[in-house]
Amino acid sequence: MDIKLPKLGEGADSGSVVGILVKAGDKVEAGQTIIELENEKAIAPIPSPVAGVVTQIFVKEGQKISVGQKIIALEEAAGGAAANPAPDGKTTAKAAPAKKAAPAATPPPAVAAPVAAPVVDDGPRNENPAASPSIRKLARDLGIDLTRIHGTERGGRIVMGDLKAYIERLQNLAFAPKPAAAGATAPAPVAESIDFSQFGPVTRKPMSTLRQVIARRMHESSSIIPQVTQFDEADITDLMELRKKFTAKFEAKGARLTLTPFTLKAAVAALRQSPAFNSSLDEATKEIVFKDYYHIGMAVDTEAGLIVPVIRDVDKKTMLQLSLELQSLAERTRQRKVSADEMKGGTFTISNQGAIGGGHFTPIINRPEAAILGLGKSAWRPRVKGDKIVPRLIMPVCVTYDHRLIDGGAAARFIVQIVQALENWKEEQVA
Repeated sequence: MDIKLPKLGEGADSGSVVGILVKAGDKVEAGQTIIELENEKAIAPIPSPVAGVVTQIFVKEGQKISVGQKIIALEEAAGGAAANPAPDGKTTAKAAPAKKAAPAATPPPAVAAPVAAPVVDDGPRNENPAASPSIRKLARDLGIDLTRIHGTERGGRIVMGDLKAYIERLQNLAFAPKPAAAGATAPAPVAESIDFSQFGPVTRKPMSTLRQVIARRMHESSSIIPQVTQFDEADITDLMELRKKFTAKFEAKGARLTLTPFTLKAAVAALRQSPAFNSSLDEATKEIVFKDYYHIGMAVDTEAGLIVPVIRDVDKKTMLQLSLELQSLAERTRQRKVSADEMKGGTFTISNQGAIGGGHFTPIINRPEAAILGLGKSAWRPRVKGDKIVPRLIMPVCVTYDHRLIDGGAAARFIVQIVQALENWKEEQVA
């Protein structure tokens, strides 16, 4: 029997093979992973629905395959139910071979249909057009309705000149420039391949499935959403001292206390005060959807590219729970073991580049969210405290927002709320 690619999930019908875990002659058990498939930003294990021995492999690494496409052939184990996998991943009993049906009579070859032409409104139709047999045959071959042509000869008889004039009128209508519909966007420019090797040595390599997904989503976001970025700075000197105080306590419980859990909690506090930043625009209904839950996406830098898993119900979790979940989620994300469901449902995203370097930047919104928070690398800066200049640890902060939903004043208030939450942490909030 042939094992085919099952349905991968809602809206997912294809992926790229990143690993083949069996070879011809191997015995496999029902439920054993036979290939690993990269779909969107996740890698999904594809199991065998039945036990048996691999007789043939139809795919290879790097190949893009679709639902229903053959993956491997199996010789089922003795006593195994003969089954064929359906496209949705379920198996169905193998039907008894049907009797070979008699071949149907071969239909006569069809005449190619003419290209559809615009309808010409010539007023009342000529229900009984008068025309010679040769004109009728030509009109029939061209797919032209003679009742739409009004003849110029005596009695309304249609002649060759009338037929030619009608065809010319159809062509003029077909190729005339059409006015753009209200709200229509200009057509996308045609992609052009440039031969860069004419200027010097080059190396080409295909874009990975993940990189194509990132490129498509970033293009969609920046093309559809009018985005504005607001900047500020947060003094996290006291916050980092507080973190040091609790580091040993968290490590004793197997957790690493970083700046990220503090930022997650600060984000929720600001989102509660500014619900527009925790909303989405339903473009089909022209409604703003305000969400009463706080699922925060965390942008993770991996060797394959940027992946954004989601931490759910941040408002309901303790700092310890968030620290433990962050460790597990970040590690699985870098190993490409995070599932597609773990990257859905986010209401707001945080991109922290502090560990890498750089200061302010302009992150792109993770559509269909309304905003994204960016954190840069903190550095010691001189600041005035009272009548003294003292060194303080300053972190660049920025928020990019959807200007269709959020105005500049609201964005300024929101980033101030973020900064205040980071600068005014109390010990009881950590424990």
